[in-house]
Amino acid sequence: MSRIRVAVAGASGRMGREVVKMVLNDPDLELAAAVSRTSDTTMDAGRLVGLEPCGVLMSNDLELALVEGKPDVLVDFTAPHSAATHTALAIRYKVRPVMGTTGFTPEDIENLDKQCKEQGIGGIIAPNFSIGAILMMKFAAQAAKYMPHLEIIEYHGDQKLDAPSGTAIKTAELISESRQELRQGNPNEEETIEGSRGGLYNGFRIHSVRLPGVFAQQEVIFGAFGQTLKIRHDSYDRAGYMPGVNVAVKKVMEFTGLVYGFEHFID
Repeated sequence: MSRIRVAVAGASGRMGREVVKMVLNDPDLELAAAVSRTSDTTMDAGRLVGLEPCGVLMSNDLELALVEGKPDVLVDFTAPHSAATHTALAIRYKVRPVMGTTGFTPEDIENLDKQCKEQGIGGIIAPNFSIGAILMMKFAAQAAKYMPHLEIIEYHGDQKLDAPSGTAIKTAELISESRQELRQGNPNEEETIEGSRGGLYNGFRIHSVRLPGVFAQQEVIFGAFGQTLKIRHDSYDRAGYMPGVNVAVKKVMEFTGLVYGFEHFID
């Protein structure tokens, strides 16, 4: 069986470098292109990530990389403002998008799913590729059936662009599928400082913490009479996401249409 050719967008970023390493170290995958807006086009992608030269030079033009590299799959860890545009561009060239970038609206997802089906290719949008984080989401959705009073607290570094995180939003969506909307707390509650109670989603609160020195953590806290339950996931290294990305790159070759959420690939 021929190897899956992979293009990486955001290749010079911290997540992108891990993806390039993962691709170069997997005998079933082949690096077709490595793209970054600010990249030095004389730099070999292997050297960029501290490995032996691989013969693929960095590119600063995604469309050109898709045309010349002829990848089967695009893995994208760039920025929320470019997510939908990059996905549509990949689909146009029949390249299967695997998007770790957040910022998609429900309308974006619906439109991109239609485009994938028209082109006869698959695509994946995943707010989180960490298997542990997906299990955290699934456990939280299960717990919400029995303990519907809850709040989500997510922690990220101070340079993260979006709040709440895509992981927190996806967690909230999964919880809401198994929990009827319930307005929690005192109905006469007032915020003396605006925003101090966090964002309101389907009757429960989501809090976003942004601090230097923090990588990525999330906990879902459930409260009931005489007890609390906390389900928490902590990420310490970007390499922890790579097993999930690897699975997604291979799975996306097997179906047609756009899948939202990596949890669909975990039993």
